[in-house]
Amino acid sequence: MDPLQYEVEAFQIFSKSKVWQLNRDYYQDIGIEAWSNGIVPHQITSNSLVGKTYASLILGFLKDLAAKKSLKETVYIVELGAGHGRLGYHVLKHLEEAITLLEIDLPPYCYVLTDIVEQNLSFFKEHPQLKPFMASGVLDYAYYDAVNGENIELRYAGKTIQKGDLENPIIAIGNYFFDSIPSELFHVKGGDLSLCSVALHSAVDPKNVDTASLIKNLKLTFRSDPIDGQYYESAVFNEILERYKTKLESSYVFFPEKGLLCLESLKALSSQGLMLLSMDKGFHDVRFLENKKKPEIIAHGSFSVWVNYHAIGEYCKGLGGLPLFPKYKSFHLEAACFLFVENPLKYTNTNAAYQHTINGFGPDNFNSIKKLCYANISNVSLVHLLSVLRLCAYDSTFFVQILPRIKQLILRLTSDEGEALLETLDLVWNYYFNINEKKDLALSIGGIFFDLGYYEKALLYFQYSTDVYGEEMDTFYNKMLCYYQLRQDVQFNNSLKIAQFLFPDAEIFENLKALKLDN
Repeated sequence: MDPLQYEVEAFQIFSKSKVWQLNRDYYQDIGIEAWSNGIVPHQITSNSLVGKTYASLILGFLKDLAAKKSLKETVYIVELGAGHGRLGYHVLKHLEEAITLLEIDLPPYCYVLTDIVEQNLSFFKEHPQLKPFMASGVLDYAYYDAVNGENIELRYAGKTIQKGDLENPIIAIGNYFFDSIPSELFHVKGGDLSLCSVALHSAVDPKNVDTASLIKNLKLTFRSDPIDGQYYESAVFNEILERYKTKLESSYVFFPEKGLLCLESLKALSSQGLMLLSMDKGFHDVRFLENKKKPEIIAHGSFSVWVNYHAIGEYCKGLGGLPLFPKYKSFHLEAACFLFVENPLKYTNTNAAYQHTINGFGPDNFNSIKKLCYANISNVSLVHLLSVLRLCAYDSTFFVQILPRIKQLILRLTSDEGEALLETLDLVWNYYFNINEKKDLALSIGGIFFDLGYYEKALLYFQYSTDVYGEEMDTFYNKMLCYYQLRQDVQFNNSLKIAQFLFPDAEIFENLKALKLDN
């Protein structure tokens, strides 16, 4: 029997294939768990260093607007497909810290977390770490369909942004975004251009599996049909395709039509244009578009494809804008900035920030350092680990990965190393954003403070853990050990009674009965 016996969809042009709706359905079905359970990759584009990098670029843009005396109107920073909200939190934290060091007037700003999944929007609304930003007016959230949307309805402010409303440029952020929305696929060969269609089959019955399982088991079959004349109504789009016919000998090329239309819609909200920041796997140099094979589904719960940043750059230039790309070869992801504004070269602070943060030492470089660190973790000293943590702006996910090595090294710390470690722990927590991951970061940090004899600080972090995860047995036990070490006999004895009630079958609390306290 043919293992691919189930037809999911007959041939359809790639941008209208059912595969994109499956992607959309996946996120609707699973919500925040796509990231909290570690199914969909996100750390590489949502870490603290990326937040710091974007904060520097946004600050440069705000400085340029201030130089133009555009100080009254709010600058809206719209994150497309914000998902878990962690990137927005990092951007706001670093932007706020940078601005407090300045003594110049800047236009007001508001970061908008957008998504199409109501569960994610509810997560933003109720998140305790986001509420202070909303209350201060620098954060809002909105349902925004990047494929079909026009207006942006800010739910916290109760305001709708419509076409032409904004008098300052809008800033858009699209990380792991253009790789997950419908894209057209063309085949270039010998100067001829063909449009690709795709048929979907599955080894499992689509009626009996969830969306993630169906995506994982999809088999794509491609067909190419020659194109006569101009394919798009947009002259700019057609000009880009014509260049591919002359510059590429043989290749399958994605064309981000829906992504470009999304940018047009966002750009229409402001009379002053748009700046786009984006990180993803993709290519901005036409040389690297050569010899691309038929695409395969890269499944991780949902699926994604590589991004044609070259096409976005050509589109930007076609409208008189300026694309900023890395000067050096990227190995893990592209980090691009697109200035869809009048006289983009006059945005000198933005250009300077890009040269400093991306072409100096950027997130792609850090990913190489990170991999080097992981590969040699057993030989990395604490001083080196703390230096790398500082380099990545104290990112919590990186900290969790190197935590086992830190626990090994705290057994033989010098006083200087111990002091540096304690400072670092507080900084990691300062930049941590909770997305309901299973790893209890507060408990881990509290454990290190306990091992180093800082019992009051340990208690503080154990309480953070309780605030997030509730009364867990291990955390409760660790609190009691802190009370014992601090000779806080009232708290110890009261906690022991509570423990016997909450965890009646837990033997570890029986051992605490034998402990004697010095009054």
